[in-house]
Amino acid sequence: MELRKDPITRSWVVIGHSDLGELPLQPCPLCPGNEGDTRTILQFPAQDPWQVRVFPHFRPLYRIEGEPGRSAEGIYDRMSGVGAHEIVVETPNHELGIAAETPEHLALVLEAYARRIHDLKGDPRFKYVTVFKNHGSNSGQEWPHSHSQITATTFVPRRVLYELRAARDWFRERERCVFCDILRQEEKQEKRVVDSQGNYVAFCPYASRVPFELWIMPRHHNHEFEAAGTEDFRSLGSLLARLLRRLPAISQGYHMVVHTSPNSLQTKGELSEYWRTIADDYHWHIEILPVVPTSEKSYVIKEVYFNGLTPEQAAERLRQVSSGS
Repeated sequence: MELRKDPITRSWVVIGHSDLGELPLQPCPLCPGNEGDTRTILQFPAQDPWQVRVFPHFRPLYRIEGEPGRSAEGIYDRMSGVGAHEIVVETPNHELGIAAETPEHLALVLEAYARRIHDLKGDPRFKYVTVFKNHGSNSGQEWPHSHSQITATTFVPRRVLYELRAARDWFRERERCVFCDILRQEEKQEKRVVDSQGNYVAFCPYASRVPFELWIMPRHHNHEFEAAGTEDFRSLGSLLARLLRRLPAISQGYHMVVHTSPNSLQTKGELSEYWRTIADDYHWHIEILPVVPTSEKSYVIKEVYFNGLTPEQAAERLRQVSSGS
C-alpha cells in the first residue's frame, strides 16, 4: 500500500490497500469482554470497567512503522503508507449511541479525542490528525456499536489546506480571524443559529454543502481542539448530544469531522507558508454533514455541491425538532 499525489488537485490517494479481509463483526469486537488481543492505547477510566476505549484499527489504512520515504516517479510523487489509524469506542453499551449519553460521558469521548490528537502530534512524521465519525449504514459505518476513528497522516487533507489558505489570506488583509468574523455575523443575524451552550455555538453555514449541514464553533478563538479544557468539553458534549438527538428527524446517517490545526512540529512542504500566523488566523471547529437522500443533481466528485434546502430553512427546522433535553 502506498500514497500517490495527484499533481493537478494536489490530493494524496491511498493506493493498493491490500488488507481487505472481512472485518470482525460477531461477536461485536467493540463490546466489553470481546477485546481479544487488541492493544488498548487509552481508556477512561484507566481501570476496568471502561467507559471509553481507544485501540488500533483492525484493518488500518496507515501503518505506524517506518518512514514516509517520499520519492519521485517521473513527474509524480509517492510515499509509503506511514501513519496511524485508531478506533474510539464511545460507550460500552452496544445499543446506546452517544446522543443518549450524559454530557459527562461525552466529555470523556471528547477528552479521548484531545489526548490522542496531542499524542499523535508528538510524532514529527505526522502532519495532520483527523478525528471523524460515520454514523448510519448509509454513511460507511463499519460497526453498529457507537464509535469514531482517528487517523494521523504524513499529509494534510486538501479541504484543511483550503481552510488554512483562506484563513491566512483573510488575516493578511484584515488582521482578523475569518472564523471569528463568521461566528459574530451568525450570532448577530441569528437566522442560521440552531443552538448554543457556554462557549459553543452551532449553526448551519451560509454556503451549506448538503441539507442540514452543521458547524460547531467556540466563541473564544483557539486554533487547537486539543487545548480545550475539561469543563469546556462538558459544555461541548451537552451541545453535541442535543444536536445529534435532533438529526434522526431528518436523517438516519451523518459524517462528523473535527477540524483542528496541523502538527506544529512540521515546518516543511505545504505547511511552511502557514505557520507564521496560524495561531491567530485558524479556528478549530466541528463539521456535521447529514446523509440526506435527495433528487437534486450533484456531481459525484463533490467539487460542486447542489443543496436544494437553504441553510436558513434548515436551521429553522432543526430548532423546531426536540433535542430531548
